[in-house]
This record gives sequence, structure tokens and C-alpha cells, in this order.
Amino acid sequence: MTTEAGSSATYNAGCHCGHITLSVTLSPPLPEHQVLNCNCSICRSAGYLLVYPEENEVEWHDDSRAKCVNYQFNTKKKDQMFCPKCGVSIGIDFRRLKAEDPKRKAYGISVRTFYGIDLDTLKYKKIDGFNQFPPFGDAVRQDAKSVG
Repeated sequence: MTTEAGSSATYNAGCHCGHITLSVTLSPPLPEHQVLNCNCSICRSAGYLLVYPEENEVEWHDDSRAKCVNYQFNTKKKDQMFCPKCGVSIGIDFRRLKAEDPKRKAYGISVRTFYGIDLDTLKYKKIDGFNQFPPFGDAVRQDAKSVG
């Protein structure tokens, strides 16, 4: 469900079980807002299709940000956020990195968590993160060949 406000819209989102709930405001609204579709190890494993709102464009309901479990790898500076009950991938918290790069958005939120969104209608920007970013020492990365 969205609430239109000029050239922006607010989307209700959350995990599968309802333990994590939030609202995200995007300008322009979907489907005009571009969604990042990356094939790097974490985006592929977590199923991320990301939008990048600022901190003030994300409202966490019922202390949901604190309820998320976090996974960190590589630099250990950003949290991959998940629901501790149903395991749904919520997105990435970049707030600590914003001090190093003030232009960086505060969150990467997966549109897969948005209620009532038709993923087939969205505009995607594909990123080849698999080849663009080298594997990290504490991340498992497998070649495209079959294991068996």
C-alpha cells in the first residue's frame, strides 16, 4: 500500500512473519524509482533488490531496527539486516559508512519486503558485482560451475 504525496510515495514493508515492520518513502515513487539488481555474493544469497533511502525516509515501527539480527563481513562496517524469527532479508544499514562518505545513502532496503508490489513492473539497474567486487576472506563464493 502506498500513500502518494506529490512525486514521492510511502510504502509499508516488513518481513514474512510481521516481527519487523517499516515504512519507506521513495522519490520518485515506484515504478519510476530505479531498483538495484546486483549479483554479488551477498545480494544473490539474500535475494536483495535494493532501493537506497536516506535515514529520515525510513520509519522503523515498534523498534523493528533493534529487533533485526545483523550479519557483517569484509570491513565489518555495515549490517546486513534480517528478521530473527522468519529469516527474511530486510536490507543493508550504511549509517556508519555515511561519516566516511556523506553522499552515501543511509539504507539499502530490499523492495522484496514492500507489501503489494509487483516486482515485474519495476525498473532495474543491473550491476555485475560478482565480477566487479573481489571475493572476501570471510565470504563463501563459488564459481558458476556445478558442485556435486
